[in-house]
Amino acid sequence: MKILRLKQVVEMTETSKTTIYRWINANQFPKPINLSHASVGWLEADINDWIQSKIQARG
Repeated sequence: MKILRLKQVVEMTETSKTTIYRWINANQFPKPINLSHASVGWLEADINDWIQSKIQARG
């Protein structure tokens, strides 16, 4: 199990930090895991699953 930081998630999705947080607030993206009071991360599997769902949705 690998935890990704925001910079890595931005690189994987080729979007901005703002877009990632906009999607989170709209329940359109996996929620981050709190790693500390000032740090969050995402499970790599969750991000890969989200990307795969976008690929499958395009038909």
